[in-house]
Amino acid sequence: MSEPEEKFVVRVGDKEIEINEETLKIIQEYIHTPMSLEELAQKLGLESWDEAYELIKKIPAWIMWTPPSLWKHRVRWLKEKGMLEKLARGTKK
Repeated sequence: MSEPEEKFVVRVGDKEIEINEETLKIIQEYIHTPMSLEELAQKLGLESWDEAYELIKKIPAWIMWTPPSLWKHRVRWLKEKGMLEKLARGTKK
């Protein structure tokens, strides 16, 4: 029996956005291309550019620059170090 998969979630308003490989791909597309906050909100299923802006402000930079293909390994490493819960609490403000 395998362990339940750890999730990293960022709270934006009354929504919780899971940071996963797909979310990171979209965020990195936003970082590397001339994408508007409106388009980012649409791709992430947010209601407005305000929510997209709040999400970007709450995600630590090292997460935004983590290659999506390494995300699962990074989460596992954080869990092993006991840092995942502490980090997640810091983003739910």
